[in-house]
Amino acid sequence: MPQLGETVTEGTITKWYKAIGDQVARDEPLFEVSTDKVDSEVPSPAEGVLTAILVAEGDTVDVGVTLAVIGDAASPNGDGAAPVEAASSGEPVDGAGPGPAGAPVAQPTSSGPTGPIRSTAPRARSGASGVAPESARAAATTPAAFPSAATSLADSTPPSSSNGSVEGVVLSPVVRKLLAEHGIDRSDVRGTGLGGRITRADVESLIAAGGVPTSAEPAPVPSMDRPAAPAAAPAPPAAVPPPATASAPGAPPTGRRSTDESPGTRATDRDEVVPFTNIRRRTAEHMVRSKATSAHTLMVKEIDYERVEQVRRSHGERFRTEEGFSLSYLPFAARASVDALEEFPHLNASVGNDSLIVHRDINLGIAVDLDNEGLIVPVVHNAEELNLRGMARRIRDVADRARNKRLSLDDISAGTFSITNAGPFGTLITGAIINQPQVAILSTDGVARKPVVVELPDGTESIAIHSVGLVAMTFDHRAVDGAYVARYLSRLSEILNDRDWSGEL
Repeated sequence: MPQLGETVTEGTITKWYKAIGDQVARDEPLFEVSTDKVDSEVPSPAEGVLTAILVAEGDTVDVGVTLAVIGDAASPNGDGAAPVEAASSGEPVDGAGPGPAGAPVAQPTSSGPTGPIRSTAPRARSGASGVAPESARAAATTPAAFPSAATSLADSTPPSSSNGSVEGVVLSPVVRKLLAEHGIDRSDVRGTGLGGRITRADVESLIAAGGVPTSAEPAPVPSMDRPAAPAAAPAPPAAVPPPATASAPGAPPTGRRSTDESPGTRATDRDEVVPFTNIRRRTAEHMVRSKATSAHTLMVKEIDYERVEQVRRSHGERFRTEEGFSLSYLPFAARASVDALEEFPHLNASVGNDSLIVHRDINLGIAVDLDNEGLIVPVVHNAEELNLRGMARRIRDVADRARNKRLSLDDISAGTFSITNAGPFGTLITGAIINQPQVAILSTDGVARKPVVVELPDGTESIAIHSVGLVAMTFDHRAVDGAYVARYLSRLSEILNDRDWSGEL
């Protein structure tokens, strides 16, 4: 498991892009990992054949734990196999913890190009039921544990109870949280993963089939940041009143309990239940926390983009040829925003302990939509050092890497001010939610051709067609007042209207 940031100690394998026996090229995406900070694709640190996968999808393991074994392409039986781990680590962690579903995990001891090679089984996170029993711990073997590319951890299945539950199998945080949210006992879920492991899909299938308890309230959701506490002993079941024989006019149909978390909301057989993804859940938690933290206030200003539009028409084709992408309004708005922040620094700040922390560096966050699955805000660090072309390049770069899950923890850290851009969809006004712990976020909305009143050189007025749009700033009223934000927006408008933008292209 690679080290994805100083504060990240574990990660959840969400997807393997290769199967056992597949050829793997160096730096080719090998698997996808999810942490509490970012989802990332991890490239292969070596070239060869994937001879073993030691951690199943949905499992959470510590940083430094061996995830798979890549063998020499010329030796498909595993000779000279090397464990897949963090590219920066020297060697795997010593010792072995419980393997996935109790399957045997090899610890090769043969000598490779750099000396003896050791493999470590993943230390899977345990849920409220405790860790796997000692009998489920990995057994040390020789490289012969991987006799062929077809060898799979699914070859070893731990004992199952009569109701389909797997004794001693640990659960991933995603599965634990789904079970807790919907009040489902793990013994009610039949695992279809490696060795009978309960997967997220198993829980979602049970929810969709109406397997949610009808009398128990949802259990408290365990924290994703620390191990869940042991479950308390169940209280004696309360008496359940008999079901009503008839529903009141207009009442929702009776039947199974809603799979929605909101009390009183019920799903019918015609409804589709779509559980939150990991990124969707993290986005929701962040937004709710922000609304509960900051005194959100919205201010809107109309912007005349005609000067910007003229530059886009004059230089747009050449820019697309040289850079490979179109010159949109966003880099202009971002560049002007950064310049205005240098004059109004209290918007490039965060709220501390009864104080305002004003940041000297302007690290500009750009909100990126992840194919309707959620939002992430990669950061353009030291944006004050960039001209218009440099800003366009950096925004394009972080947005592409965000959508391709190639961001590092540094790419989403230390933001001081954010912009969200719904303009390409023709929006009118967007009241964005502040990206904590920042104190403001700017929304750039749709730009359209409209009639405006313009002043002629002789002092008279006339009607002209210009490109016009709105910008909306949501700010934390604890940090600044409306007059401060109004002056900032006025200065932003002046920069967009008055600057000779062609000189920066």
